[in-house]
Amino acid sequence: MADHDIVVNDTVVIPGNEVSFRFSRSGGSGGQNVNKVNSRAELIWNAQESEVLSPPALRRLLHLGKRYVVGEGELHIASQSHREQLRNIETCKERLRDLVAKALIAPRKRKKTRPTKGSKLRRLRAKKQRSETKKGRKYRAGKDD
Repeated sequence: MADHDIVVNDTVVIPGNEVSFRFSRSGGSGGQNVNKVNSRAELIWNAQESEVLSPPALRRLLHLGKRYVVGEGELHIASQSHREQLRNIETCKERLRDLVAKALIAPRKRKKTRPTKGSKLRRLRAKKQRSETKKGRKYRAGKDD
């Protein structure tokens, strides 16, 4: 495991050679450095071509991170919240780590259940009561004339 690898959990590690960074000038505060230093970091990872995730986890990742997806399964995660480039790099890695960790959690299958006898009765009583309320609103010609 290299220094640049991104460790998601015990079983999933994104190799550092699959991740690249692009840097640009950041907006916002920065004092005299704001127009000179490329502190904004953008992490680029082609999840589609990576073999780190299983196909179901990849589908969940592309769905969860759809705001970061550019093209065919390529994730672009940017950070410019810090003045230092290294801190922005770490923020990008942390966002990717969190996103992949969420994608690894498979949703639970729904257990089929049947409505109870009591719930059926309550539903039918409520329908009957609504029906009576609406019948009471009905104008009857000839009654009040």
